[in-house]
Amino acid sequence: MLAVDLVQLGRTGSVIVEGEWSSDDELWQDLSFSWVGQLVARLRATYAGTGEVVVRGHSSGRLRQDCRRCLESVETSFKKELTMVFVSDPSGDENDGGVHPLVPEGQTLELSKAVREEVILAVNPYVICDADCQGLCPQCGTNLNEDSCTCIEEANDPRWGPLQDLKSE
Repeated sequence: MLAVDLVQLGRTGSVIVEGEWSSDDELWQDLSFSWVGQLVARLRATYAGTGEVVVRGHSSGRLRQDCRRCLESVETSFKKELTMVFVSDPSGDENDGGVHPLVPEGQTLELSKAVREEVILAVNPYVICDADCQGLCPQCGTNLNEDSCTCIEEANDPRWGPLQDLKSE
């Protein structure tokens, strides 16, 4: 749990919060990637003059994802500068990135779900294991980096014939 004490924030105007989430934290369930070790976030929450809370900082960790060509597991480093604005009425800004509703839970503002959202949007979904990765055979599924296959390339589907005729004109 990563929370800002709103009472302390009101007195000082700025608060530093730090959080760490392990790879098996429920915050990261049902995603296409997993963390190797922990995700670490160091943030500074500040009251804006209009009653909004602005949270800035950075997060970092190591990711494990599947290569988009061969589906082998790939580890990459992750670093992201975060800027989140919490407003009491986000109706006008709901399509703006980084704008979240300011819904305090008692005397605290929970940041974990907002950090999760920002991190998920920042993760590269198109990771490849190597620039020369050959991927999988589209017919038999053989990993072409490790083995060759004996599949014969099929002729074009006859349903594409009319489009091929248009292309040749």
